[in-house]
Formats: sequence, structure tokens, C-alpha cells
Amino acid sequence: MAGCPQIHENEEYHKRLNEDSLMHTPEFVIKPRSHTVWEKQCVRLHCTISGWPEPRVVWYKNNVSIDPMAKPGKYKVESSYSVHSLEINKCDFDDTAQYRVSAMNSKGETSAFASVVVKTPCLEYGVKFETHIVEKFGVSFGREGETLSFGCSVIIYPSLQRFQPEIEWYRDNKLLVQSKWVQMHWSGDRATLTLSHLNKEDEGLYTLRVITKSGFETHSAYVFVRDADAEVAGAPGAPLDVQSLDANKDYVIVTWKQPAVDGGSPILGYFVDRCEVGMTHWFQCNDTPVKFARFPVTGLVEGRSYVFRVRAVNKVGMSHPSRVSEPVAAMDPADRTRKGTTRTTKQIHKNKTKTKQAVKYTVATKNYVVLSWKPPGDKGHEGVMYYVEKCVSGTDSWQRVNTEIPVKSPRFALFDLAEGKSYRFRVRCCNSAGVGEPSEPTEATTVGDKLDIPSAPGRVVPTRNTDTSVVVSWEASRAAKELVGYYIESSIAGRNTWEPCNNKPVKGTRFICHGLTTEESYVFRVRAVNAAGISDFSQESEAIKVKAAIGGGILHASPTPPYGITVLECVRDSMVLAWKQPTFIGGADITGYFIDYREVIGGVPGKWHEANIKSVSERVSELKENMLYQFQVRAANMAGVGIPSLPSETFKCEEWTIAVPGPPHDLQVQEVRKDSLVLLWKAPVYQGRDPVNGYYIDIKEAEADFEMWRGVNEKATNKTFMKVCIHVEEGESYVFRVRAQNKAGVGKASDPTEPVEAVTKPGTAEIVVNVDDDGVISLNFECSNLTADSKFVWSKNYKEMTEPERMTLETKGSKSKAIFKTPSEEDLGIYSCFVTHTDGASASYTLSEESETEFMISKLFHPSSPVIPLKTELAVELLEKGRVRFWLQAEKISANGKIEYVFNDNKYKMNFDKNTGVIEMFMESLGKEDEGTFTFQLQDGKATNQSSLVLIGDVFKQLQKESEFQKKEWIRKQGPHFVEYLGYEVTPECCVRLKCKVANMKKDSVALWYKDGREIKVNEKLDFSEGVLTLEITQISKKDAGIYEVVLKDDRGKDTSTLNLTDQGNTAEKGFKTNSSTQLKIQSTEEGIRLYTFVNYYNDELHVTWHHK
Repeated sequence: MAGCPQIHENEEYHKRLNEDSLMHTPEFVIKPRSHTVWEKQCVRLHCTISGWPEPRVVWYKNNVSIDPMAKPGKYKVESSYSVHSLEINKCDFDDTAQYRVSAMNSKGETSAFASVVVKTPCLEYGVKFETHIVEKFGVSFGREGETLSFGCSVIIYPSLQRFQPEIEWYRDNKLLVQSKWVQMHWSGDRATLTLSHLNKEDEGLYTLRVITKSGFETHSAYVFVRDADAEVAGAPGAPLDVQSLDANKDYVIVTWKQPAVDGGSPILGYFVDRCEVGMTHWFQCNDTPVKFARFPVTGLVEGRSYVFRVRAVNKVGMSHPSRVSEPVAAMDPADRTRKGTTRTTKQIHKNKTKTKQAVKYTVATKNYVVLSWKPPGDKGHEGVMYYVEKCVSGTDSWQRVNTEIPVKSPRFALFDLAEGKSYRFRVRCCNSAGVGEPSEPTEATTVGDKLDIPSAPGRVVPTRNTDTSVVVSWEASRAAKELVGYYIESSIAGRNTWEPCNNKPVKGTRFICHGLTTEESYVFRVRAVNAAGISDFSQESEAIKVKAAIGGGILHASPTPPYGITVLECVRDSMVLAWKQPTFIGGADITGYFIDYREVIGGVPGKWHEANIKSVSERVSELKENMLYQFQVRAANMAGVGIPSLPSETFKCEEWTIAVPGPPHDLQVQEVRKDSLVLLWKAPVYQGRDPVNGYYIDIKEAEADFEMWRGVNEKATNKTFMKVCIHVEEGESYVFRVRAQNKAGVGKASDPTEPVEAVTKPGTAEIVVNVDDDGVISLNFECSNLTADSKFVWSKNYKEMTEPERMTLETKGSKSKAIFKTPSEEDLGIYSCFVTHTDGASASYTLSEESETEFMISKLFHPSSPVIPLKTELAVELLEKGRVRFWLQAEKISANGKIEYVFNDNKYKMNFDKNTGVIEMFMESLGKEDEGTFTFQLQDGKATNQSSLVLIGDVFKQLQKESEFQKKEWIRKQGPHFVEYLGYEVTPECCVRLKCKVANMKKDSVALWYKDGREIKVNEKLDFSEGVLTLEITQISKKDAGIYEVVLKDDRGKDTSTLNLTDQGNTAEKGFKTNSSTQLKIQSTEEGIRLYTFVNYYNDELHVTWHHK
């Protein structure tokens, strides 16, 4: 039974050799790509399509076929071999559309899509767009195998006929692209996403992003995908997220995630199936189920591509197969990205070396162990393969594991090892010259699972969210390694009937469980997942009734109430409100606010009405003029919406007409020290009759009377921040307020801040300026009391630097730094850093012309340019087709680095990988004029360096000779060619077999045999599928001596191989003559002793001679 998969695979392979089997539906090798262009530009969509019979290709614009003759000069459709293109000339706005290319033959039809967006330059100036997403999609539920569509309507104002927004869809913050599983459509006013044939991989948070030049708007909702009904009741759900990793010549690691549903009984393991791309037959890779969600698949055919799927099994039955993985090719990883070829050598017999690096363990479980090593580092190791040997620890008896066939990949999976036993392993290289010395053995390892199943998660806390959902949070599994995520289950309290809340593992420790029944009480539990398995369940949570959090609030989960509601501006039908943020945000960032308002008539409050507000100050519209109103505010975070604030004072909705400004608002205190602090505020919403031209800051002790307010600054400041120096005893508490002024006078004061104690807290750090050896200047700040949600916020002159052009911001752990790119006078100012979710950790540093800082010292003591360090000097190597690559690698160079080269610069192409520092220059060939010195010049800011390579005389001639040889070899291999040239061997039957190995043959390729220039008619049909041509000569004699020749040819070219049997014929004849007789035997007879031997082949040229020593 072990040979059945190979038999099926062989049958499938030979079916493809038949013309009927070669027929298949069209497939896109390269799909067309979407483009965004300006008006009057040209755009070209192109794709590569395979299929037999040759497919008919049609292009469509918004599902209407394109006729190039209908608009001469507008469209140009071309097809060359398998490459098809559509060129659109002088694009205008009407060319903005979705384009489809359809390929059809007798076996079927397939399509691919691409979008073209034509931008109008005039729209970039003077137009501000308002985007509103309406008719929004909500939380959706689907089942495996179904098709699910959802979308939103989009309103953009002003509505310009020649403007279309960019529509993007995301799943779990990853941009989606068009595929056979995902289809996106934009009708002009509605964006729709269709998920065909749902799988659990499709579960996640989906976000629609509508982008205009004025910004973007988003809407998000979760999509849940439930398991399809099992073929056998009680069978587990299908695994998900199957991926192929660490692919090599004959080996690949397949990984997957365990399903949330086990069918009611534990999963016994998983079966991995593979299928060659282009074929339909699936082969099971493992005979017994494996529990580890990672499996090495061996025995692949080098050069072929495969897809994989996984099935789960329990005692009841088998699950549905997972969604298939992406195709992966069985080939050397270096061949995927190799840009050059290695040199060959004739001294193959010297290449019996050790492996480059010691053997190590990649994966170790109780079912198998995967070893890996690096191939030999020397060049000229084409055809190197490996033998793996094992030894039980404590002994020195090495046993070869793969005795019959060596492996091609530097990876090997060992099965059938005794669990609990300790082994060591080593590897030997082998090639045509023989078997090399063994590598250094591995450390002893005991067979067993090295990765433990995670521990159960900790305490589970449910929190109210909406009428049909609950927020569930939990404590993470302790010391969990390679954690994949968590599965959450729910049950109606008291029933013990558990249902999965998610079918795709989530990585956080908080999840919103949807689809619950309103007013029912639920309990929840959580499990952790990694490749080793699924943990035990956590303890059940307390029961919670599903009910909206609005109006109830969950203490210590949702935020506490805001307070201090004030009016910043009032017109006839609207008011701008402000309030102070909650003192406790509930352990998660505030995501928004809900504001309620009610009319007050005759001193009697009316019914509350709700409006959604997203910031700490916002305008409430559609109010009635001269009506009295009260307001209350709730804060919301991921855990829910908190309880409302106390009702505000009663405010009258009437237009303000006073001449002085309104009150500043949103006062914040930072950088609190024992003798100083920094006060920040926002400008008044109501400016008065004239613009605001300054501010006054007032201070008083927290417990002092109102009359004790006193000014801090005698002259008004035009900034919205001020450093306040406090000259009192340490530990005193103060409050502050701000007043704005214009030409008419000073306006109403802001609400006071909360009391601030003048004390330097333990652990307070300051910003430190550093100048490194390369003259790079940075500001550094460290915070010792970070929380999980803390972030470093850098500001210049107390305005946050979100995307600074002149600085680079880096944060690692508890340290953050702001690095100056090109320091100049433009960088002078006040730099501050504030750490969120801490007890006010903040500091600032002032860079000014007057201060003697390291900023100025660097200009004085680092005037010279530093040197760019190099990992490797300029080197040269040969690539395929005889191309020549000059390269070097810089150890450290920024993205702004520049590279120049000297020597025939108009002929070469330069590549610069800014991530690795590799700089390359390519030449198609070497001519006489290229002999000389090559120089790379590098510049990165003030740092410079250069490296040169001299190619003259014999060195240049040898390189030129090898380049020409490689080019000829590449041309030869484009058609049918010999991999191994014509040779001979003598068979045990005393036949001489002429044989050669060929490649790149196709159906109409022919092979002709010649002897001494005359064609030999071969009786049997030649078989190219095995890649070997043979010709047998039975009972060879001197008349068979001559020059034999094989010619391969087709429309792509020809190749020739010859064998001289004139000189070698005697050797061949002697070889089979030697093989024709058996060993000498002895027999006793009546006449005496008889010596004899048996002869397989005899002719008149053989002479019998007896010798006695």
C-alpha cells in the first residue's frame, strides 16, 4: 500500500503528456495592476495568461467590451505569445473605471480586474471635500462555503462629476486586494465588498476607508464565520490559515491553526494533504495523525509547485478540509532570489568537504525531528546531496538514516524515533566524486515535544457593551511561547451548552462577543492556542446580563463621568461646549463622548436627547433660540459607555455680541517640578470683535479665596503655553486659569485647573542631548513607570510632531529619542516629550542660539565629514547570461544616502537596497573598452567613502573569457540541450549502452543518432520524458568502432554530442569480455581434476589461453 500514492502520482503525470490532458482552463500567471494617473497621461494594463487551447482575450470597461476601432487612437490592444495588454492614450476623467480582462477557451473562462483612476490637477487646489458614510454595514455572520456581501453608501460634498474618491478595504488592518475570494465594487455612490466561498480565514474586523484629498473617513464592523455542518455529526471543524514555510528542493514545512470546534470530543490529530499545481489528485502526506500544528512534508519533486490542505480528526470522524494554501515551489531558496551563478570547476573530486555550519534542530516533537544545516560555502558544489546519520547518546555507533537515496535539501525530517531516547546527528556531503567527511555532531537531544501547550488564561471579566454584545477581557496565559491567540466560548448561564464566539484566534486579551440574546445572562471562558495545542479552559466568568451599557455603565471598566461643562460660544441655534475629561478612563483610551441635552421650561427640565460628540469640545446644533438648556456628557472606551455626568448649569441659547474674547479652554499642566511647571491651553472659540492678541495667566493657592487670584505675567503672551516659576515652599498646591485679550479688552477667564502640587516626584527624568561619533544629534527621554498602553508624544514648541520632516522618532522599551536629520537654525525651539497613561511623566529641552548646548558644540567640534563604514569592499561576480555584477555592502547608511560611480557611466545600471546597504552595478557583457578601474563613491549627509576595483591584464581577460562562456552556455540551454554528454557503459548482459541526459525538450524536438556521419535508424521510439537517450550495441566487435554522434534540434536551436569509440572501443570490448566469463571453477572427475568457466559471449576474435603461476 505504501507505493499507491506514487502510482497515482505517476499516472497523473503521464496523463498530462497526452494532448487532451494538456487542455485546461485559462489561468492568470500575472494579473493586471491598478493605476492612478494624471489627465493627458497614457496608461498600460498588461497581464500574462496560460491555457490550452490558446484562449481568446477580451478587455472590458465597466463590463462593456472595448472596441479599439470604435475610437481609433484611444485604445491599443496587443497580444504577444501569452502577454496581453491594453493601452489607453491621453487619459481623461471618463477613463476612470474598473477594467476587466476575460480569457476564454473550450475548457472555461476566467477574469481579472484592475482599476484606473484619472486625477485632475485642478482638484488639488481650493476644494475641500466633506465625506459622509451612511447606510453602514453592521456586524455580520456567515457560514463556511457561503457568499457574503456588505457595504456602505458614501456622500461626498461638493459633488464634482470629474472626481472619484479612493476606496480601500481592510481586514484586521491589512489592506485587501482583488482575488477569487475577495471582490470589491464601487458604483460611484456605494462601496460593496463580496466574500465568495467564506472560510474562517475571512473572519475579522473589516474597515472601509474613503479617501479624498481633504482626508479620509472610515467605518468598521466585525464579520464572523461559523463552521459548515460536518459530514459526520460530532466531527471537528476544519483547520485554518494553512501556510507553507521554509520550502527547499524536496521539503517544506506546513503550518496551520487549530479549529475552535472539536465536535464534542478531543481532536486526535491532523492529516496533511498535498496536490501538485495543475493537477486534481490529492495525496495524504502522513499515515498517522499528528497533533503538532506543524509538519514537514518530504519527497517533493524539485522544480514542481504544490498546494496543501489540512484535515482534523477525532474519534467520530474527519473534518472538512481547510482552505488550500498558497502555491509554493520545491526549490532551493537561493534560486528564488539568486542574481548570479557560481563558477564551475573541473576538479570535482576535491569538493568532498564538510558542511559549512553545524547541524541544528529546527523543529523537535515526539513524532519527528527536523534538522537543518547550511550547504558548503565553497563554489563549484553543483549536484551536492547529503546523507544524515544518527547515534544513540552514550554510544559511538553511527547509523545512516537515508541509506538508499541522499537528500537534496539542507533540511531533513526524521520519523520513527523512540520517544524519551536521546540522540545525536551529523551530516555528510556527497557528489559525483564520493562522500565527504561528516559534520560536527549535534548536541544530544531527547525525543519529545519541546514546545509546551500554553497554560490556561487567567480571570475572565465580561462587560456590558450593546443589547446584543458583551466585551470580554481576560488575563493572558503565563509564560506562553509562540502564542497564536485565544478562543472565547459563551454559554447561557446554567445550561452548560458552549458555543464559540470566534472561529479565528485573537491575539489580544479583549474581545467583543456579538450575536447574543438581549436580557439573557451569559458566562464566558477562554482557551489559549499555540502550535503544540490548545490549553485548558479558564475558569468561567461571572454571569452578566446582555444589556446596553448606555445609562448603566460598568464601574472600573468604562470611564468615570466627565465634569465641568461650560459654554465656549453661542449663536442663535447652536452652542459650543467644553468639559473636563474623566479622572479615571477605565483602563483603556477614551474613544469618544456622548452628549445629551434637554430643554428647561419654567424651571422644569424636559426629556433628554442624545447627540454623538468625539472630542472634548464640540458644537451642538439645531437648538432653539432664546431657549434654556442643560447638558450631560458620557465618556466611552472599548469596555463600554460610562455613566453620565451631573447636569450642567442652565445655559440660554442666544447669540453672543460682546466685544472681548470668550474663555480659553482645555487647560493642561505638564513638567511639574518643585519650583516650576508648564501650562498649556487652547484659544477661545469666540474671538470677539477682533482677533485674540495675547493671554494672561493667573495663579492662586488651591485653598485660597477667590480674591487671591494674582497675575503671573505682566505683559500678555501670544503663545498658548507658558512655563510658570513658583517661588514658594515645596509641596504647596496651586490652581491656574487663563484670560484672553483683543483690542477691545480682556475677556472672561477660563475654568481653573485641578489643584497641582509643586513637587518633583521620585523617578522624574529630564531630556538628555547626545552627539554620537558620527556627529548625529539626538534628544533622549526615559520613563521608568510605563504601562502597557503608554506612548511617547514628542512636540516642538508644544505642538505634537506626528510626522516630522526634520527629525526621526525612535522608541524602544522605556526609552525614546528624537534624532535630527540635518541640524540647522530651523531646528531651534522648545522640544518636549509627554508619556501617556502615566502620572504626568514629561520633560522639555530648549535649543536656542544663546544656550551653549551640545547642539552648538557639534558644529564646532565635528566640522569634518565622518566615514561611511563598509562591510565588504567592491567585488565582482558573474551572473546568468554572462552578465557581470559589481557590488559592495555598506555597514551603515541612511535612506538619504547617494551613490555615484566612475567609468563609462552611461552603460551601467545601479541598484541600492537601503535596508541591507547592498549597492550593485550590472553590465550585460565585457568589452575591450571596459578594461580599467571601477570606483563606487558613497555620500550620506556629511559622511563619505569610496571603493575601487582594478580589472586589467590577465585578470580582466580571464573574467571576460568566463563571461563569454556563460553567455554561450545560456544561449545553448534555451533550446534542447545535453545535461550529460554522450558516454557509454557495459551492462551485465555484455551489451554496450550509449547514453546521454537531455533537458528542455518539447513535443516537436527530435534526436538523431549518427555513426561516422551516417544516420542510425533507431527501431524503438525515443522517450524524452525521463530525460535520458540510450542506444544499445549487442555483441560488440571491431566493426562497431567509430565516431558516434547525437543531434538534438527543434525550432529553438540544436545541440550536438559526440563519442569516439575508435580509441575507446578496445576498452569497451575488453570490459564486456571481462564481464562475459565467470570465476574459474574446479571439479574432480575419474580422469582427474577439471578446471572450467562459463562464457556468456564468444566470437572468433576471442582466443583461449591458460596460464599457470
